[in-house]
Amino acid sequence: MRSMSPLNRHLRLSIYPKPKTNSLTIMIMQRLMFTSLMMASMLAEAADQAGTGAQAAAPAAGRKYSPNWESIDQRPLPGWFNEAKFGIFIVWGPYSVPAYAPNGYAEWYWKRSLDDKDATRAFHLKHYGKDFKYEQFGAMLTGELFDADFWADIVAKSGAKYISFSVNYHDGFAMWPTKYAMTANTNQWNAMVTGPKRDVTGELRTAMEKRGIKFGIYYSLMEWYHPLWAAGKREQFSQEWMHPKFKEVVANYEPWCIFLDGEWQSTDKVFHTEELAAWLYNESSVKDRVVVNDRWGSGRAKHGDIYSSEYGGGQGWKDHPWQEDRGIGESYGFNRHENFAHYNSVAKLIDMLTKCMMNGGNLLLDIGPTADGRIPVIMQDRLVQIGEWLAVNGEAIYGSRPWRVTHEGDVRYTTKGKDLYAICMKWPGNPLVLNEPKPAAGTVITMLGLKEPVPWEMKDGKLQIQTPQLTVDKLPCQHAWILKIPGAAP
Repeated sequence: MRSMSPLNRHLRLSIYPKPKTNSLTIMIMQRLMFTSLMMASMLAEAADQAGTGAQAAAPAAGRKYSPNWESIDQRPLPGWFNEAKFGIFIVWGPYSVPAYAPNGYAEWYWKRSLDDKDATRAFHLKHYGKDFKYEQFGAMLTGELFDADFWADIVAKSGAKYISFSVNYHDGFAMWPTKYAMTANTNQWNAMVTGPKRDVTGELRTAMEKRGIKFGIYYSLMEWYHPLWAAGKREQFSQEWMHPKFKEVVANYEPWCIFLDGEWQSTDKVFHTEELAAWLYNESSVKDRVVVNDRWGSGRAKHGDIYSSEYGGGQGWKDHPWQEDRGIGESYGFNRHENFAHYNSVAKLIDMLTKCMMNGGNLLLDIGPTADGRIPVIMQDRLVQIGEWLAVNGEAIYGSRPWRVTHEGDVRYTTKGKDLYAICMKWPGNPLVLNEPKPAAGTVITMLGLKEPVPWEMKDGKLQIQTPQLTVDKLPCQHAWILKIPGAAP
């Protein structure tokens, strides 16, 4: 296979006429400069007070990064990510047609269906036959009920601020029109030429951005059965196929975040990801805002704007920005083998969300649409209920930071500026006794969603809060009740 030519790079230049200079112009310019400096100082001070540190600053405009980790690791985290806190992962592709795994990840169907020791193989032989190729599922990903606006409405109702959409999974199926789409058996391997026959990625990006939701992508560095990869020509695959394909999707859809995966299959030197990261952070149109995880080559939690925890329980890292990603059930792609018992209740999902918050991370919660383009009703239900909870309690979640003490028993803490939020995972006793918060005299404590202040006192060095006495219909929410304690965070 001949080498692919690199993508053309486009520069957008803004040219301003040089103004005529006089005393009035100089005075105006001086005042504008002074105002800008004051604003920058105030913003920096506010960021520092919020505990965001250097990682929250926007990358310096014009800063160049060399193609090595020592340089790239100096890049600060774009500030929007730590403000958003909650995103939705959407995993959809040809694997959504068989939608089967006896356990674990249904999106691994192709790989598992070729393994004689895996029950997926027996399932495939029984229902599709030994001559049925995985690539035939591409045409069966019809998506006739796919409605990008409806998907975006559900995400908006969930309260999520960003998404990651699987534009290129390990099977190499591209969810956008591209020439970089093939396996050993077909070159009809993208969503425009088979299956939905639509630019799914473009439609979804437009729908999300109309609702103020930041559009991001999931991208696998490797492709199981691409001819070059399957032949062991991995470095050639990376340079001639993966790099131009990745650059194309980034250039065309300008994602706010990129979830890399498949990195365990080879090293960063084989993937040439240092060079790819340098291109992304120096030359791409999203260089100043994009957030990328840590899967650049074998070995996680070494490099990346954020570290990624996969079904990790919400513990995260203390010294680096991070994100927990997991499904509502046990799979990312839709799994028909899962039943009601496999899906987490909204209470458990809110438990995971608040655990991530108290430990300073983000939560990326996955949904897996069906082959015809529907978000399963149980997934819709969970997302809408989370959104209803966030509509009351989002003040303690969005833009929050961890406190010096993460929790006391069933009470978890987050902060915003100088304000402290006590998240009660169970309805608190009366009084609720807390050891750590020391509010100043006269502080007005409230429960989010209620207007009336909550009585409190300091007794024996402990904060005692009189829990509101409410009937069920007067509760502000059904799970995890939050008390706001102004000024108690330092």
